[in-house]
Amino acid sequence: MSMNRVQAIEDVISKTRNNLQRRGELFPHIKKGGSPENHYVWHGNTDWIEGFYTGMVWLSYEYTGDAYFREAAYRQIADFRRRLDENVSLEHHDIGFLYCPSALAGWIVERNEEARRLTLDAADKLLTRWRPKGQYIQAWGPEGDAKNGGRIIIDCLMNLPLLFWASEQTGDPKYKEIAVKHADLSRRYLVRGDDSSYHTFYFDQEDGQPIRGGTHQGFHDGSTWTRGQAWGIYGFALCYRYTENPLYLETSKRLARYFIERMPEDHVVYWDFDVEQAEGTYRDSSASAITACGLLELMEHLERDGADYAYFADAVHRSMQSLYENYSTKDEPEAEGILKHGSYYVRGDAGPDDYIIWGDYYYLEALLRMEKGLPGYWYERNRERT
Repeated sequence: MSMNRVQAIEDVISKTRNNLQRRGELFPHIKKGGSPENHYVWHGNTDWIEGFYTGMVWLSYEYTGDAYFREAAYRQIADFRRRLDENVSLEHHDIGFLYCPSALAGWIVERNEEARRLTLDAADKLLTRWRPKGQYIQAWGPEGDAKNGGRIIIDCLMNLPLLFWASEQTGDPKYKEIAVKHADLSRRYLVRGDDSSYHTFYFDQEDGQPIRGGTHQGFHDGSTWTRGQAWGIYGFALCYRYTENPLYLETSKRLARYFIERMPEDHVVYWDFDVEQAEGTYRDSSASAITACGLLELMEHLERDGADYAYFADAVHRSMQSLYENYSTKDEPEAEGILKHGSYYVRGDAGPDDYIIWGDYYYLEALLRMEKGLPGYWYERNRERT
């Protein structure tokens, strides 16, 4: 079966519309132990994942031009403003995940000034996670926290575009300077010599000295969590877009080759590269969807007639084809999710084999990149470099 991208896109958009009509102002969440069959669990805007749902609404609007999606996206942005003003569950690094596909999208698509202001306010909120002594953005917990005070995680690379963008918008270099320092630290300590990655790394909170690598959601401290590797591929490619530092581009390529070389026969990865690949081992379709977007971003910075471009393009095709054929809900019109067999936190029994909203978002982003040349909401389109 050959993937019909238009049909795939229209299926996602139809389900996004259905979810908006059924669930109103609620957002999809992930249930401990897994969600009911064919359904998400729906709550308010209180986690780190809600921005991906709004991002799907904006992508649906861009593709269709239907004002229904535009109006829904603005209602959700209003809720993101409320959340920031009330500081609801924002004491973590995932501010970019929340506010790039929601508020920044509103600026990119509509040039809405209120959305721009909200995005800049979100960037200021992310700066409160900067720890000058250690020269890093703290992932979780309050400053000085005994467990997490010196911790970074690879996911944070995808939050750095919020800071890069803020420097471009304001002319204030502090946002970019902090993003570069964090990216450099991540490149040095989260990327291993064999091109695999740690999920997390710990530093001494007083002097910034490195302590050890580890994991939170991977198989064990020395393993390679596939979604973490995916964040690294996409995150370093975006860092290159904003800085043109060739080290970021090369790091993205290294991580990508590691990922591609270890894809299983059906081209959609398990939840960790070091877990036993046996019947019943959980997959993570979301890691493959993120990587498809990361590879498509990476390819924009390569020569189209080069060997690397062809290698990465082939990997995107194989992975997206399998996601469409074997993991999507294209034949399940009543399903609320788009990709089956995503994993959130396997060892914690939180969505180990489930719909995952960021997997749905990145699947749609990849489809629109491939079909219409529409990227996601991680940078200004057709922007002038400064």
